[in-house]
Amino acid sequence: MGKLDAAERRAIPTREFAGPDRSYPVNDKNHARAAKSRARQMLNKGHISQAEYDKICAKADRKLAE
Repeated sequence: MGKLDAAERRAIPTREFAGPDRSYPVNDKNHARAAKSRARQMLNKGHISQAEYDKICAKADRKLAE
């Protein structure tokens, strides 16, 4: 997974993000795996709700199934 610079991140369509406010890009399988991992960390820290975590994982899982 290559690191996204600001221009590359802006070029990703909003539908390719799993979290609110264009957080957790899932534009490819590596980013989808990373999104699930980071979302789990944020859930464990209490920064996101279970519902938000479930939504992020569902979108990431759809990308991983492609």
